[in-house]
Amino acid sequence: MDPFLLFLFGVIIISLSGALSPGPLLFTNLSNAPRWGWKGGLWLSLGHTFVEFPVILLIAFGLSFLFFIPGFHVGLAIVGGSVLIIVGLLQIREAVKANDDTQEIDLARDKPTRHPLLIGFLFSAFNPFFILWWFTVGAKLVLDAFLYAALGGVIIMFLSHVWIDYVWLIGTAWLTNKGANLVGTQGYRVFNIAFGVLLILFGVTFYLNALILLGFL
Repeated sequence: MDPFLLFLFGVIIISLSGALSPGPLLFTNLSNAPRWGWKGGLWLSLGHTFVEFPVILLIAFGLSFLFFIPGFHVGLAIVGGSVLIIVGLLQIREAVKANDDTQEIDLARDKPTRHPLLIGFLFSAFNPFFILWWFTVGAKLVLDAFLYAALGGVIIMFLSHVWIDYVWLIGTAWLTNKGANLVGTQGYRVFNIAFGVLLILFGVTFYLNALILLGFL
């Protein structure tokens, strides 16, 4: 397989693991579903994109002068790999500990009055984990994409990542609006465990990449 296509496959898997993890955007999306339907997921995704794309451009342009320094690449691979492994372990732990009764969403409670576009923007811009992810794991993906095809590679990487947010949030909003309970099910738990394992595996590949750059492999 072409190395760049293999890289994009990795981007999709890593993005899936993040999208499927329970978090503020997902729970807000589910609670908004009775009022907004699938459009709530679309608005949330757009608000998220308005934060995410500038962050990626900031990394691409702000760190580009460092991209060709081997030591920087090694350090980023080690930090990014560590974050992936830690998040993967936490995701597996939370999935194993998850209790269906405590993770049910009460769709009858008062609905948020703020527009989902604003919520998507605020929950992304002021989410420290989101910012940390992009300046560690995400920066490694931006770096690799930049080295493959400069800014064009970064754009392709972003498109390979962002469509997952739209499909997941729009899909879960639509299904929840139709009465399907997507949180706390056994299948959802299995998905999270599986993607937690994949995160750990990709974290290990980041370490291997660092070893290759250092000449040990």
